Amino acid sequence: MAQQTKLALILIILWITAGCQYTHNKNSSSDILKRINEPEKSIVNNTTLNDTKLIKHSLEKSSESKLNCTTSNSCLQNQAKTKTDPNESDLEKESDLSAQEKIDQALDLCNYAQQMWEKGKLEEALTNLDSAYYSILEIDPDIYPEFNQQKEDIRFLISKRILEIYASRQIVVNGQHDEIPITLNTHVKKEIKRLTGPEKKFFIQSLERAQRYRPFIVSELKKAGLPEDLSWLPLIESGFKIRALSPARALGLWQFIPSTGYKFGLNRNYYIDERLDPEKATRAAIAYLRELHNLFGDWTTALAAYNCGESRVLRIIRKQSINYLDNFWDLYQNLPRETSRYVPRFLATLHIVNNLDKYNIKIDTPSKPFDFQVCEIKKQVRLKDIAKKIGMDTATLKELNPELRYALLPPEPYMLKIPKEKAQLFLSTIDELKTTGTPPPMYVFHRVRRGETLSGIANKYKTSVRAISIANNIHKTHKIFAGKVLKIPGSTNSSIASIATATQLKPGQTITYTVRRGDNLWNIARKFGTTTKNIMTTNRLSCTNLNIGQTLYITSKKQLILAKSDSSKKSSSQHNKTFAYRVKSGDSPFSIAKKYKMDLNRLLALNHLNKRSKIFPGQKLIIE
Repeated sequence: MAQQTKLALILIILWITAGCQYTHNKNSSSDILKRINEPEKSIVNNTTLNDTKLIKHSLEKSSESKLNCTTSNSCLQNQAKTKTDPNESDLEKESDLSAQEKIDQALDLCNYAQQMWEKGKLEEALTNLDSAYYSILEIDPDIYPEFNQQKEDIRFLISKRILEIYASRQIVVNGQHDEIPITLNTHVKKEIKRLTGPEKKFFIQSLERAQRYRPFIVSELKKAGLPEDLSWLPLIESGFKIRALSPARALGLWQFIPSTGYKFGLNRNYYIDERLDPEKATRAAIAYLRELHNLFGDWTTALAAYNCGESRVLRIIRKQSINYLDNFWDLYQNLPRETSRYVPRFLATLHIVNNLDKYNIKIDTPSKPFDFQVCEIKKQVRLKDIAKKIGMDTATLKELNPELRYALLPPEPYMLKIPKEKAQLFLSTIDELKTTGTPPPMYVFHRVRRGETLSGIANKYKTSVRAISIANNIHKTHKIFAGKVLKIPGSTNSSIASIATATQLKPGQTITYTVRRGDNLWNIARKFGTTTKNIMTTNRLSCTNLNIGQTLYITSKKQLILAKSDSSKKSSSQHNKTFAYRVKSGDSPFSIAKKYKMDLNRLLALNHLNKRSKIFPGQKLIIE
């Protein structure tokens, strides 16, 4: 009886202990659920609610599993064993409490991060989410497997919340124009030292040029709701030089490569390159920067992508050891060398322009913005003719319209920028301007030989080193090598010279001409009194490019008209003397000319053929 009484007492004690443990766990879970249930004014309310349900479900499962454990035989046996070792029981309770505290701490940090996010303190929100992540990592999954599901749900919540913060950055900060954080770390300080030391002269000159273009850039950034600090980006890109050209063929104030320029609406053809237009390029750059910011979420990473391309930055992010986006400085070591300097250099620029007195930097000769009026012109006119007509400097007119590649208006209507004080005079004399017949320079090709230099090649073709460099996207004068093929722009002076010594061909006459240095189709056509179209048709050329040493067949532009006129006269007096012949299999121009006792050159000229031309069965030829 005594033994039965003792056994009953032990069972009662164990039952009370189990009940207390269940109460503790239930209260702990309730507290956590209560915290999760607190209302959140999230920017993404639906996502937050779903994440909360995930955590609730995990915690409820944990509570149920612990309750089931206390009522099972195995758990009763384990607790009976534990009662025999009070010290071990206290250690396990303390460890369980520590693991639960880590879960509670992680949830508290997530909630605090949510509050910081709502207040627009994004960096603090991200810092707290990082701390929450490290908190759950401290719980050993082998010792506390019952917490694994809770850890996974919280990890999922943290990852999604961080992605939401990055995606919503544009929404949170839109309208504020100073949100690019200036981090003065060792990398930025190194660039500050460079820009205020060896590169100080370049920096001051860039600041002076910036005064002309920044007012427009700042106004466009304000319209777009982007940070005004971005207006200093061209200082790093091009030094505010309109015609800056990089080794990667990036051109203009904002350094667009052709493909990116096309993507954002910058046209490029034989006459214009809109990458050189400060206003058009600025609007395109703003559209590109906005797209990058929406993609990456922070400005430093967006600027890195602007420099080396979004695809490359995305590849680097995918290689990160964590499965959510981080900030630029975590990508820094994996970026290309130029890009890894690019962002610190930009941040250094922001710091310096905000502290000019500190670094003893003064802007003595600032460039003033142009005051101009846009006027439509429907004629193809040279800028120097316009400048002469309205009494202004040609260089200033070129500077106002930098997108014109050859200082020549395109044949279609064009919106020309004219100084405001000259606009009325221009509009009143526009009808007096004569349409020019001078085309833009065409190209010949030159293969570089051993020992040749750009200056020597330029002298040989009567052009300039700069013209050759621009035509071939050469950044440094010494970067040419034997075997490289260069495009050589034609010279307007040589065109005039060739016109003065023009040789008129007689109708029916066909001659051969070997292309020489400085030649282009327009020069050759004018020299022999024919047309470029006639030469291209006769020689079956698909483009205007020529090579030195190339042989061309030249005929008169009037000979086909005269041939038709002669044939009509002969047909009126001598029927059957001129007729159309249909080429048969096995025929050749020589055999046909011999058959009809006709001069071969005459046959070729009448039918716009040359000695290399092929004829085909069924083709019709004019026969005299």
